[in-house]
Parts: sequence; structure tokens; C-alpha cells
Amino acid sequence: MSSEDNQDRNRTIGERIAEVIRCNELIPRKNVTEEELRALKAAAGRLEQFLSDAANVEKEELKSAASRLDQLLKDIGAGKDVAPGLRVRREK
Repeated sequence: MSSEDNQDRNRTIGERIAEVIRCNELIPRKNVTEEELRALKAAAGRLEQFLSDAANVEKEELKSAASRLDQLLKDIGAGKDVAPGLRVRREK
């Protein structure tokens, strides 16, 4: 992808963001009740926890993959036959 393509893509994304902001400015504002605010804050807290948990799981999976790769490289360096331990991924 060329630099011009990136600039065009970024410009398009920027224009879309600006359009969404302009549209949001035209929407009439609604007063939120305390109960609605509490519900929104609770939902935001649950979403934040969900995202944090997902990030932690992903982090652990990456650590595990890095560890397996390190061991594989050590075995290769030691001259071991690593082929039997490798799994072939088949595209679906």
C-alpha cells in the first residue's frame, strides 16, 4: 500500500468521523434520569471488566505461544527433530 493510499484512507476515515460528529450535534438532547445514569454506569463498568478480562486472556495466550516458540527454537538449536511435535493447520 502506497503512502498516497494511506493518506486517502486516513482522509476518508477522518471525513467519516467528522460526519458522525456533525450528525450527533443535530440530535436533540434528552435529560437522563438518575436511574438511567446508574444503569449506564453499571453497564459501562461491566463492559470495562469484560474488555479487561479479554485483554488478560489474550495476553496469557500470547505468553504461552511465545514460550512454546522459545522451546521450539531451543530444540532446533540443540539439533532435535521438532517435526513430529508440530501441528499442521488446515484452512477451512
